[in-house]
Amino acid sequence: MKIDEVVQSDLVDFSGIPPQYYLIGLLSAFDNRFQAVADRMMGEISWKQFFAIICINMCREAPTLKELSEILGSSHQNVKQILLKLEDKGLITFGQDENDKRKQRIFLTEKCREFCEKNDDAGNNVMNSMFNGISEKDLKTTIETITKLDSNLKEV
Repeated sequence: MKIDEVVQSDLVDFSGIPPQYYLIGLLSAFDNRFQAVADRMMGEISWKQFFAIICINMCREAPTLKELSEILGSSHQNVKQILLKLEDKGLITFGQDENDKRKQRIFLTEKCREFCEKNDDAGNNVMNSMFNGISEKDLKTTIETITKLDSNLKEV
């Protein structure tokens, strides 16, 4: 069921909910729905695993576990579990930092790059469909709002 269908149904009473609470609930419900669609689309790996790959790929240098955990906004333990599954599938490897032998860095493999290329079109189609009819101005406002929420959350 889509979010607007839930709101219009008589399954839940949304009257009297402050907009802040409604927005957080909306974001949580959307995250669950998006993860389910992305998991089905990816097939071989989960959305969380793919998001880790995206973030590793965007890093200027291969990240450490600590750095990737901060980027993903998740605990060290959760990110480690995601990475171990990716390692088992041959999509990432761990290697020593050249300058500091105590640090391990996370590297994408050639198999990972091939996987990403194979799934690129499907991912682009989902993104294009999902953002259909949403203006760049609305996207920028949403990004600014969520960024401010995140900043405020760190001060709590």
